Amino acid sequence: MAQVVKKNNIGIVVAGLLLGILMASMDNTIVATAMGTIIGELGGLDKFVWVTSAYMVAEMAGMPIFGKLSDMYGRKRFFVFGILLFMLGSILCGTANSIVELSLYRAIQGIGAGAMVPTAFTIMFDAVPIESRGKLTGLFGAVFGMSSIFGPLLGAYITDYIGWEWVFYINLPLGLIAFVFIAFFYKESPVHTKQRIDWLGAFTLVGAVVCLMFALELGGKEYAWNSSVILGLFAGFALLSIVFLITETRAEEPIISFSMFKMRLYSSSNVIGMFSGAAFITASVYIPIFIQGVLGGTATNSGLVLLPMMVASVVTATMGGFLMTKVKYRSIMIPTLALLVVGMILLTTLSTGTSRFVVTLYMILTGLGIGASFSVLSSAAIQTFSIRQRGSATSTLNFLRSMGMTLGITVFGIIQSHSFSNKLAALFGGQAPSGAGISSDPHELLSPAGRANIPPEVLNKITEGLSSSIAFTFAWAIIPAVIGLAAAFFMGRDKLERTEGESEFAGGH
Repeated sequence: MAQVVKKNNIGIVVAGLLLGILMASMDNTIVATAMGTIIGELGGLDKFVWVTSAYMVAEMAGMPIFGKLSDMYGRKRFFVFGILLFMLGSILCGTANSIVELSLYRAIQGIGAGAMVPTAFTIMFDAVPIESRGKLTGLFGAVFGMSSIFGPLLGAYITDYIGWEWVFYINLPLGLIAFVFIAFFYKESPVHTKQRIDWLGAFTLVGAVVCLMFALELGGKEYAWNSSVILGLFAGFALLSIVFLITETRAEEPIISFSMFKMRLYSSSNVIGMFSGAAFITASVYIPIFIQGVLGGTATNSGLVLLPMMVASVVTATMGGFLMTKVKYRSIMIPTLALLVVGMILLTTLSTGTSRFVVTLYMILTGLGIGASFSVLSSAAIQTFSIRQRGSATSTLNFLRSMGMTLGITVFGIIQSHSFSNKLAALFGGQAPSGAGISSDPHELLSPAGRANIPPEVLNKITEGLSSSIAFTFAWAIIPAVIGLAAAFFMGRDKLERTEGESEFAGGH
């Protein structure tokens, strides 16, 4: 499935791909800062978790399916389909009259993102010449990092000065530009390999992801972990996963080909993506809580709090892209992941006496440690595969990275919550003081307004318990960071090289 991209059109095509990636990656962060206002207007505080969950479930379930379909029928049509569906979902979100409607429309956005994100990476690898691929991969990685910085800032500004609907409508001009750039300037070969669609694999994969995500989102919140609803969802996930695994071993053209995992470089890249993502998301979630809750920081905007870590991740994402053609993948990943492990170890030393400057240094180390994975792993994952398998390879990597982050948020959230409760019980002799305003949510508990109402001697004990629970959580998060580092040693001696059949201009005629 060769790609025909004129040299002077490559810049336009890449710009279109970057805009698509920016929209999808920024969407969750930009919406998060508007949620308070949205709930105030639409109501449904008890259902607001679905606004994020619906998007994540739809995106994760769609990634491997659209990746496989793009291998079968071409990348362009699915990228364009993803843009149009994402824009439709954005328009509908801005017109939502209830939190349930908004959640349904977010699912439409998620399906669009699930088609757009993995296909964008695959188009870039197909269409860009080998000489430029490393630099552009670094750019793609930088977009992910920058979206985490500017998404919350932009979301807060739009919500305060324009209206929450525009956090969705802002996707329309970006989407239109991306649509024009890809639809009119990316010329894809009409010759594709016809393959049978693995419908049973697709349905069981979607069902398994939906059951798992809902169980993780509702467990311990809407329902007790041992309730029949949550146990039923986990049972559904287990059953559908078993059927999926059996189906994929027998399917002629499986959605996720397990034979690909026989390739050492591919399997190690996926392990790194999944486990390093779990460690990084833990730092992203709990560093702002520490700064706001323990140090009493007034910057409640997560984009500002995490700015040092995200900027550091952009630095190594860009460096990793530049270095790929010069050194082995593992020579980039081992030292950067070692920094991630060091960063996580240092985060376990956080206490009520830690200064904001020291936390910033730890954030920078952690950001430097994760950045290269955003750019290097996507290239490493497809290195050993032909063009007709790249869509499936890229989408599976993105799927497993998202799964790792989702599991990380949930598992480490449970660890922190239990640790915090136990610390409070120990500090207060088994009972929380009445009238202290203690809540299970650290954000709510230690907001500036909430802190003012808590007696100083009580506040000191609460911050001590919160600090200790967060440090304890980071100690557990060292485990996935170390697993990711260990996997980097198994990447072999590969580096970014022209694969068989690639011409000077990736597949150009």
